[in-house]
Amino acid sequence: MCRPALLVVALALSVLRAQADERRNWFDDPFFQITSDVPQCAEPAGPRVTEAERQAQSHRRAEKGTTCWLAKEEGCERANAYSYDRDIASEIKVAVRTKAKFPGTSLWVTVQGRVVYVEGCVSRESQAQEVEAFVRSMPYVQQAVAIVSSAPGSKPPYKPFVSR
Repeated sequence: MCRPALLVVALALSVLRAQADERRNWFDDPFFQITSDVPQCAEPAGPRVTEAERQAQSHRRAEKGTTCWLAKEEGCERANAYSYDRDIASEIKVAVRTKAKFPGTSLWVTVQGRVVYVEGCVSRESQAQEVEAFVRSMPYVQQAVAIVSSAPGSKPPYKPFVSR
């Protein structure tokens, strides 16, 4: 193979590798910021994953989406747990605007299958429990998990978003 052809092949492989490593919100999970008082707080990756991670999550998400409904558990009226996520996200946005302000924080929310992840920075550790309790009070939420740091600028306890 001549040099120009090798160069084209190498370039194509490089582009494919970069696309495979690209992080995207493949499942269109609700992801949004609710506070922004800590400027040096690293933005979380949230629901943005690579193609390989998407493939690994697909089976688990399909199973989780229907298990509760098939078992006829209370609070599982919809056939897919992920169908609640947009409603949960809307409730959280309205409640943050009208009720809870969480000063001294920078927080992002991801909603996946009725589980709400809140990631970011807090000024005091007790705010993690306050945020979790607030989110758990929303309709349809099964679980709330706060993954936060009270030391902005240090390595976050969550996967940070890195743009390429």
